[in-house]
Amino acid sequence: MRSTQRAIAVLAAASLTVLAAGCGSSDDGGDGKTTLTISTFSEWGYDDLLKEYETLHPEITIKNNRFATSDAAKEQFQTALGAGSGLADVVGVDNSWMPQVMQHPDKFVNLASDKVAGRWKDWTAKLATTNDGKLLGYATDIGPQSIAYRSDLFKAAGLPTEREAVAELFGGDDATWDEFFAVGEKFMAAKTGPAFYDASASIATSWGDQYEVLWEDPKSGDIIAGNNKDLRNIYDTVMSHDNLSAHLMRWSDDWVNAFQNNKFAVMLAPSWMLGVIEGNAAGVTGWDIADVYPGGGVNSGGSYLTVPTQSKHRAEAQALAEWLTAPEQQLKAFKASGNFPSQVGAQNSEELQKVTDPFFNNAPVGKILANRASKITTLPFKGANYSAITAAFNNAINRVSVDKSDSAEKSWGTFVDDLKALK
Repeated sequence: MRSTQRAIAVLAAASLTVLAAGCGSSDDGGDGKTTLTISTFSEWGYDDLLKEYETLHPEITIKNNRFATSDAAKEQFQTALGAGSGLADVVGVDNSWMPQVMQHPDKFVNLASDKVAGRWKDWTAKLATTNDGKLLGYATDIGPQSIAYRSDLFKAAGLPTEREAVAELFGGDDATWDEFFAVGEKFMAAKTGPAFYDASASIATSWGDQYEVLWEDPKSGDIIAGNNKDLRNIYDTVMSHDNLSAHLMRWSDDWVNAFQNNKFAVMLAPSWMLGVIEGNAAGVTGWDIADVYPGGGVNSGGSYLTVPTQSKHRAEAQALAEWLTAPEQQLKAFKASGNFPSQVGAQNSEELQKVTDPFFNNAPVGKILANRASKITTLPFKGANYSAITAAFNNAINRVSVDKSDSAEKSWGTFVDDLKALK
């Protein structure tokens, strides 16, 4: 479990350079082979898999157009989608972009078939399924969340250190957000130096991911975040516990550097974040993972493979996407990149259950993440303005916690004004 979709994004945050140029669908090569292009971003664990597919299908040549960051990939995706040309035969799409895909079902191949029926849990497939039953994307990975923690910093604060005891400390199967903050207060009361967690905005948005309707109305599409009592409660609660935060903004240089300087003891960590922690905390000992999460199961992140109707090789492209997202291939991608399988068959496999991570004190990450994934029952509704709304919400918290430029009440007012500009 070395790297993730976002791990490379951290290293390449200053650049939106495309790692491999040219994203259009390719014609047959002069050698008689069919050339397929696939566009991804950061690290998907596909390098060896694409070579394996070419070996299994000698009539196919594959070019992987890989972007440094998801932002760069999204920009090209939106431009090419609007232009009607320039998309790869298979396009990797972050789940936050799926609302845009769903708005243009005629521009993507319906991937539904008996071969893939039942591969995913309902909440996973729902995000890529139209109201009339068209499946516009094959889920590649999901992001079940657990609590990553520094056992040495817990010990210094007089708290339990063994992962099973830490899970119980947070409330076990019945863990709540109140208990999470209460543990944080105990940790801070020891006055050992580090903050309890890294970023208040990450706590709030993760909590928000447990609500099906929070940002927009699924029926009307109206933005409801500014008047949503649940979101306001999340905001007020997190702001009232901002003393637990290291006052960092995730992905910033200060946040990256904080891993080496004992600035915080806990992170709410989706599966893909574990690789980021390991990369940023190289040489630091004490990290572990507890099989627990306040409020139950929650997903953060994940991606899909789509086949645009622009492709000149739709059948071959769909076959490649289907193969890459089969359980066997998802397990290989997990070992290569840390991207947790979306496939039920892969999640339940004995092979996954045996996966451990030396960096996290040999934690049985496969077993823990599979258990966390089993607790996920729903996804938040993500409409056309989801990304813009959540960015504004994060900014509201960061003005208070990171920049310290606004009071909590004033910053909430600015957030509401920002939402009006989106309508």
